[in-house]
Amino acid sequence: MQNIQIWHNPRCSKSRNALNLLEEKGIEANVIKYLNSTPSKEELKEVLKKLGISAKELLRTGEDIYKELNLKAENDEEKIIDTMLLHPKLIERPIIIKGDKAVIARPIENLEELLK
Repeated sequence: MQNIQIWHNPRCSKSRNALNLLEEKGIEANVIKYLNSTPSKEELKEVLKKLGISAKELLRTGEDIYKELNLKAENDEEKIIDTMLLHPKLIERPIIIKGDKAVIARPIENLEELLK
């Protein structure tokens, strides 16, 4: 099986569910606690490419910091990426990376599809 990485927040039930699914399938994933170990700008850009989405689509819009920084009005990709690196809580989770593909495991079926 290919190397699998999960950007994980242990306090998030969706993230814990994704990690549990990987464990149930006998997959040892490289767990990245991205709130403690923030990805580099290059890593974040690479993940966006693998996800096939814009930085704005990766934002957690329900976070207070999203509203405080008025990110709804922001469309500059570089500024959004820089903001996510300063405030990793804004990065949607969990992200599972397998080879040149990645998914946000919301819903968990996205992860199941990636593992096929």
